[in-house]
Amino acid sequence: MYYVYILHLSNNQLYTGFTNDLERRIREHKSGKSEYTSRVYGIRLIHYECYQLKSDALRREKFLKTTEGKELLRKQIRDVLLEIKYIKIL
Repeated sequence: MYYVYILHLSNNQLYTGFTNDLERRIREHKSGKSEYTSRVYGIRLIHYECYQLKSDALRREKFLKTTEGKELLRKQIRDVLLEIKYIKIL
């Protein structure tokens, strides 16, 4: 299986990634082994999608990194993002 995943970072950014082993990849992000997230703490997995074909997962990841894809994603996970914002306010 192949996964497209979204992480919420402590600097309030979203990170979109692709992997064939989601648990390992999340561990790598949290332990600082991923270059982009190595200096960010408080990494939280907030969304993932599973695909049988690698090509489908890569296509989805590429789309989610476009302006249109980011907007769609934010609409799709808006309740999660609102909850995160609410928790930070408290």
